[in-house]
Amino acid sequence: METPRFGESTRDWFAVQVWAGREPLCARHLELRGYDVFLPLYHEKRRWSDRLKTVDCALFPGYVFCRSNGGDVGKIIAAPSVIRIVGNSRGPVAIPSDEVAAIQRIVQARLSAEPCEFLQQGDQVHIELGPLRGTHGVVVMIKKHHRLVVSIPLLQRSVTVEIESDWLSIPWDARSSLNRSATPSGE
Repeated sequence: METPRFGESTRDWFAVQVWAGREPLCARHLELRGYDVFLPLYHEKRRWSDRLKTVDCALFPGYVFCRSNGGDVGKIIAAPSVIRIVGNSRGPVAIPSDEVAAIQRIVQARLSAEPCEFLQQGDQVHIELGPLRGTHGVVVMIKKHHRLVVSIPLLQRSVTVEIESDWLSIPWDARSSLNRSATPSGE
């Protein structure tokens, strides 16, 4: 299946690279230009010399997700703080809608999410219960807690969110590969 190009569908999401720290400003300007914008944020505690403050930071620093109402690239590129629309040599490349939907579910569920190292390998799991039902990702253990890692390969960025172990289901093909690797060699 060929990746959709910019403007072929009004329902495609694109990653807009912006100056780090300017994501909220850029999102507001894009919304004023008539675009659907998604800026996933998380809360981070920052210590200053006299106090500890919680600030909102971008889950994907330097990026804003934008869904166009049309094929006009000029208005996006011309917005303050925009560097480019992420793509390849042929132009902007759409992000699969299920990847953006997974991040939207995490944000809407108000779970404790944070950026993490990009993960590409590992067995995929499916969330069956809870506020992230229908989401796919990779599960890792961090400090004795299960965390779901959802990645956007185009950006080579990931987000991790704490989940309950009873929420997940391991797909059958992943279970069979786990069983094969558990079988002692020579049997």
